[in-house]
Amino acid sequence: MERRIPVSIYADDPITRAGLTTELRQRAEVELVDLLPPGGSARVVVFALDVLSVSALELIRAARSRDGAQVVLVLSALSDDELLTVVESGAYAVLWRSETTATSLTEAVIRAASGNAALPSDLLTRLLKQVGRLQQHVLRPQGLTLTGLSDRERRVLRLAADGFGTDEIAGELAYSKRTVASVLHDVTVRYQLRNRTHAVAFAIREGLI
Repeated sequence: MERRIPVSIYADDPITRAGLTTELRQRAEVELVDLLPPGGSARVVVFALDVLSVSALELIRAARSRDGAQVVLVLSALSDDELLTVVESGAYAVLWRSETTATSLTEAVIRAASGNAALPSDLLTRLLKQVGRLQQHVLRPQGLTLTGLSDRERRVLRLAADGFGTDEIAGELAYSKRTVASVLHDVTVRYQLRNRTHAVAFAIREGLI
């Protein structure tokens, strides 16, 4: 039998918390644990919020970065600005409060525990539109892509990954050797990497090239 997922619940009000506790306690896949300070044992934390306040975002970020827990948000509403903030905080599972059932919440917990996203279709559509606008109006004018690398940086790193030396990359792309060296240096500094080899390995591992 698979191990049950340790889950903690944080809610704006005691009635909501009691309701979620009752629903999840009946699920065989879930083991409810206390929402503890640093080092808590929860693998997933469910946040049920009426308002996405600054203090709530701090708790979400702490659960992700400090305790290593995945986050499921149960929300009444979410503006476009708040949507990006939620994604940046590391919370990839969101449910609308009005549509949440014991089954949908449990499924979201299971997906979150596996590191997978769970978003309502309307929220996913809004997110994709925002990403498209970001690419078109912010990144592309600066020669950047969503990977954080410019087209030139990606071309240089791809050739470096294929074993090309600085002179060969310069010849292949019709760049000066100084330009190639500058590109590799910029990437190394931006991502706090040790050297060219580390930069190439990082780009491959993160799917940037």
